Amino acid sequence: MVLGWRRRRTGHGATKKQPRDLDMEALIPNHFLCPISLDLMKDPVTLSSGITYDRQSIDTWLEAGNFTCPVTNQVLRNFDQIPNHSLRRMIQEWCTQNKHYGIERVPTPRIPVLPMEVSEILFSIGASARRLDQHGCLECVHKIKKWGAESERNKRCILENGTASVLAAAFDSFATDCIKRNATVCEEILSALSWMLPAFDEEAHKYLGSQASLHGMVWFLKMSDDLSVKQNAILALKELLACHDRNKHVDALAEIGGVNEVLFDFIREKISPTITKASLMVVFYLVSSSSSSSSSSKSSEKIKSAFLEMGLVSILLEIIVDSERGICERALGVLDSLCDFQDGREKAYANALTIPVLVKKILRVSEMATEYSISAIWKLCKCASSQEERVLVEALQVGTFQKLLLVLQVRCGDDNTKEKTTELLKLLNPYRAGLECIESVDFKNIRRSF
Repeated sequence: MVLGWRRRRTGHGATKKQPRDLDMEALIPNHFLCPISLDLMKDPVTLSSGITYDRQSIDTWLEAGNFTCPVTNQVLRNFDQIPNHSLRRMIQEWCTQNKHYGIERVPTPRIPVLPMEVSEILFSIGASARRLDQHGCLECVHKIKKWGAESERNKRCILENGTASVLAAAFDSFATDCIKRNATVCEEILSALSWMLPAFDEEAHKYLGSQASLHGMVWFLKMSDDLSVKQNAILALKELLACHDRNKHVDALAEIGGVNEVLFDFIREKISPTITKASLMVVFYLVSSSSSSSSSSKSSEKIKSAFLEMGLVSILLEIIVDSERGICERALGVLDSLCDFQDGREKAYANALTIPVLVKKILRVSEMATEYSISAIWKLCKCASSQEERVLVEALQVGTFQKLLLVLQVRCGDDNTKEKTTELLKLLNPYRAGLECIESVDFKNIRRSF
């Protein structure tokens, strides 16, 4: 088998004495090709079977659960991968000799990081954090980031050796001392943790959920001028609240001044899609948290009231009207959670866009958006008082009944959504007499997000 690297020369420089098409081809020697991918090898390694493969291809093969050599089908005695330096140098020389065909020289691969090396660095990070040695910790964190940037294999090795929990513990130590004085090293730790998401283990959650760490992350959200630092902090906060034990973190956040205001500003200003999505998720976890303890309940109510007083419902409706799918889904989720209690529903009743926008998003964005929209409409209609029954009439006028019938026909949503859809149809049915669906609602000032 011989494969070629072809470069065709055509164009205005051709003359009558030259052929119309000049095909130029560099033949790639067979032993330079990986037996799995059939591509030119960049990092050849030899297995115990004696067959050489490109490292990335054989890694994928072994990670899929295979225990045999792809070529010989022999069971491998071990999974050691010996770098074939001689073959790699031959490939590099061949690339250099054929560079006029447009072939780039294969770079010399870096040696993959070993678990022992990761363990040594993590030990140094822990020791530096205990001594509050910023310089020593920074050097180690930079090395971790450098290793991770070199290859996906290195990233896996770093994650599998418990790096996230060690970095989280270091962040907690420096934040406990003084977040302002240790801002530089804490920024680097958050930056390293950002590409480890969502691989946080229970120990990492424990350290990041400490009062000092929470204060540190909120401090970065409020005080940092670097957008990437704000993004790393909000992503870590989102991951922390996504855990099963989020109620205690909600209580701790409620005690930190200014956290609601900074989250509200992130959502309103839309400074970055990533920050907006993460902020919406953090707010979702905050307003949807529930606990049997009276202190947690008071914290949740306090947070919800604060967001409502700032005008979160109006901001959410504006976002739902004019946002891409991911942001729209998250905004609908927050609005649905706010409709769980009376003050939130009253704010929704008071906004003329609430029902038209929610109905418009049914079956138009995604299945998740449809579920949130139906859930919010169901809460608003079911809990409507005699003075608020106009919401039922308004829902009929903007075509809710027809949309709900279509939802049942196309079998969209889970069983809970179907139950809410059926109950909504029953609630709306008595008001249908004398009412006609307004097919063309005035959405001139509303730009569709689909």
